[in-house]
Amino acid sequence: MSEQQTPVKVLVVDDQQLMREGISSLLSIQEGIEVIGTAANGQEAIERAMALVPDVILMDVRMPVMNGIAATEQIRQQLPACQVLMLTTFDDEEDIIKALLAGASGYLLKDIPAQNLAHAVQLAHRGIYQLEPSIAGKLVGVLSKQTKPTPAAPAPVAKDAPAHAVAAQFDLTEREMEVLQLIATGATNREIGETLVVSEGTVKNHVSNILSRLGLRDRTQAAIFARENNLL
Repeated sequence: MSEQQTPVKVLVVDDQQLMREGISSLLSIQEGIEVIGTAANGQEAIERAMALVPDVILMDVRMPVMNGIAATEQIRQQLPACQVLMLTTFDDEEDIIKALLAGASGYLLKDIPAQNLAHAVQLAHRGIYQLEPSIAGKLVGVLSKQTKPTPAAPAPVAKDAPAHAVAAQFDLTEREMEVLQLIATGATNREIGETLVVSEGTVKNHVSNILSRLGLRDRTQAAIFARENNLL
């Protein structure tokens, strides 16, 4: 870690002591991360977050006293700069949707390797939205049925319109269309970069351009747009 790089301050929240301590230990040896505290339930998470002001919180979903989703909503309201990553064993669709609506910046499963979890923490700190590929696919399937278009959403294109027609309608480049299609599969920026042989920074710029030109809020809406317009 360079002298100029400030470690990402992390709060680990889990009701199981062994899991809580294990995650903390694994993250503590990762470069660029500093675990500044732990909490055993949502209420403790709020209290510790207010006192310690972490950059990122790893939040379990199902806990006694107060669950992680309710805690996430309160923390995001009071500390909007603090990012919350849900880290759980449950991939229930209702939990996923509620967590994201509460303000979580990602939803990960506990079988994630330590190095990947550390990378996810770094990305969350930079404001990059994250979902497990399996969860992303499930979420898109649910939201595509439930989500109603907002006034800012782009008008749908003709059902059988070719990709180049969609690109022309919304002023997207060929490369941006490729990125949009990969977003819809649940691919991360790193995976998109590897597929297209470009840097993560370049991918991030493409994603920003796509969201701006389509008038969308985040990657989830972009994925829904791609699927609704048959771009896969």
